[in-house]
Amino acid sequence: MAMETVSHKHRVLVAKLGLDGHDRGALVLCKAFRDAGMEVIYSGLFATPKRIAQIAEDEDVDIVALSLLNNAHMTLFPKVVNELREKKIDGILVLGGGTIPEEDKPKLEKAGVKGNFGSGTPIPEILRFIEKEIALVKRE
Repeated sequence: MAMETVSHKHRVLVAKLGLDGHDRGALVLCKAFRDAGMEVIYSGLFATPKRIAQIAEDEDVDIVALSLLNNAHMTLFPKVVNELREKKIDGILVLGGGTIPEEDKPKLEKAGVKGNFGSGTPIPEILRFIEKEIALVKRE
């Protein structure tokens, strides 16, 4: 079965936040995004929201994919969005992923974090979401 690809060579930053040292899922995403035709930058472990915003600015990314499994998503994900806003960086799709309870997803969406995919989400579903959302972000 062929891997789904994206229609444009997006630059994506896959970021592991805070004190979450579990990067298996993030590394799987890095490979899947690369295989789909994206340029991938990986933050490494233990990145701060400020560091993620700096990498996003330095690397001129289209997408920031945040991964967190330690239940700090309601604090750290919105901080990344705020750091991007403080730097006046517009037009970046911010995605969330990891262990995110259903009741937190609408709050994260309202804070500017889209998708909020749980563990085990099929990669093609994430890629289709990116294609749909990146078009909306670029129009804003």
